[in-house]
Amino acid sequence: MFKGSIVAIVTPFRDGRVDEKALSELIEWHIAEGTDAIVPCGTTGESATLEYEEHYRVIEMTIKVVNKRVPVIAGTGANSTDETIMMTRKAKELGADGALLVAPYYNKPTQEGLYRHYRAVAEAVDLPLVLYNVPGRTAVNIAPETVARLAEIENIVAIKEASANMRQVSDIIRLCGERITLLSGDDFTTLPLMMLGGKGVISVVANVVPSKVAQLCKACEEGRIEEARRLHYHLEPLNAAMFLETNPIPVKTALSMMGRIKEEFRLPLCEMADANKAKLQALLKDYGLI
Repeated sequence: MFKGSIVAIVTPFRDGRVDEKALSELIEWHIAEGTDAIVPCGTTGESATLEYEEHYRVIEMTIKVVNKRVPVIAGTGANSTDETIMMTRKAKELGADGALLVAPYYNKPTQEGLYRHYRAVAEAVDLPLVLYNVPGRTAVNIAPETVARLAEIENIVAIKEASANMRQVSDIIRLCGERITLLSGDDFTTLPLMMLGGKGVISVVANVVPSKVAQLCKACEEGRIEEARRLHYHLEPLNAAMFLETNPIPVKTALSMMGRIKEEFRLPLCEMADANKAKLQALLKDYGLI
């Protein structure tokens, strides 16, 4: 259902408010460049600092601008099950094609708690759901055995796997087979994950080079291994640069340097350190992006 290059799109700000014009232009650019689906209000979209009405407006606007040309997978995860259900219901009401649900963060649920959380959302909202495993941010790992249990639920259709653990990726595919779609949540792992049987990536770097990430995913899908390997190594310095500081600080700074958005964040995120900004600028020049 969801595959290929899926961008975790940034949320542009201008003077403290969501910059709807810049967001609309980014969406049109992504579709023209071959992006296969769009995720508004993920981690890269600074969902943690969006007010509810802003969160819903970004989802609504993305759906409207996309106009069914590609799927829209709305980020609606929270560390409260009731809150997750509330936001996921709203995403369905707005017309989203699916929802991305980060593992409940901070409260560190057990594997049984994780299972019950996702089951409760799936039972409450009839919408295709994508699990999101990112232990580095949530302090909890969705174990492959738990993914296998959840894959039995009809509307849990995919998992964004951002542990960077290829053993875990292999175990999920071995245990689940075709019952769930595996997507990379870390641009560095897109190639190896797809070689193991994954179907694409929910990408940060696609914000900056959407056509290249789309080409990489297509080459992997079509078995053009040498081309995929070449694209992987071409993208790797840029992938690394997106994490010179906390995501989405570098990617928004890069888009600002490219003239696509204003360089603006919400605290506790702030502008890059000068030394890191200089490194990023030099790299973007090397890639011909500025």
